[in-house]
Amino acid sequence: MRVYASLGVQTPFDPTCSLVTSHVFSPGTLAAIRTALAVYSLTALIVNIVLQSVELDTIDSFFSYFTNLSYIGLCSYMWAASIQTIAYARHSRRFHTQSSARYEYPLQKWPRFLQFLHLLLWSTVTTFPFIVTVVYWVLLASSSTFQTRYSSWNNITVHAMNSGFALFEVLFTRAGPMPWTHVPFLIVLLGGYVGVAYITHATQGFYTYSFLDPKKQGAMLAAYIVGIAAGAVVVFSIVWCITWVRNRIWRRSELEKYGPRDGASDEVPMRETYHGKA
Repeated sequence: MRVYASLGVQTPFDPTCSLVTSHVFSPGTLAAIRTALAVYSLTALIVNIVLQSVELDTIDSFFSYFTNLSYIGLCSYMWAASIQTIAYARHSRRFHTQSSARYEYPLQKWPRFLQFLHLLLWSTVTTFPFIVTVVYWVLLASSSTFQTRYSSWNNITVHAMNSGFALFEVLFTRAGPMPWTHVPFLIVLLGGYVGVAYITHATQGFYTYSFLDPKKQGAMLAAYIVGIAAGAVVVFSIVWCITWVRNRIWRRSELEKYGPRDGASDEVPMRETYHGKA
């Protein structure tokens, strides 16, 4: 279907296995790094949920914060990516002596809708963490940011290390650039969160972020909302350019290692889709 092709879902899907390989690391090393990031992010979420349930009594609002929702998305992606990369690493190790072997991983065989969701999830985890980091340290950080050991660790984890995880995906994997058709989905997700924020105010009586309070911000509220949406487009564009340049720099070694095979194009998979090939 042309719709799926425009969203980055090729047929065959990811023929050069760009989602599970790196220009720098071996498949096994990439799998280990992604697994470590997945374990850390899940541990951070569990610690936060337990502490906010037992000690801080703030768990009722945990899922109302975009920071937490985006971190859950980041954790989910790291687990999904690590599992796929482990499967690819095992498969490639098994067939490394066969030059014509197809190095496969499970996602390549899954329904196209799930393939699209994986690609869109990559777009979110390489866009939203940077927005969270910038908005927090520019608009929201205060003297309480490092007031306690827990707050220091938590704020570094979800407001700084999150961008580090995203930057790793941008710089050290072969994924991306994703098609521009993902941008409307990012805007819709951000718009959906604004709805969550106002539902939270209606049901729990507070604004998750002070800049969303229309009484305090007045006309600036619209500027903040539009500015964050525009920021998402800017971040997506920067990530797109970085991944495009990254793939160009490593193109020769990439073709020697990963393709073309089985009649697949020698283009970088996500660029291939962007130019309408599928």
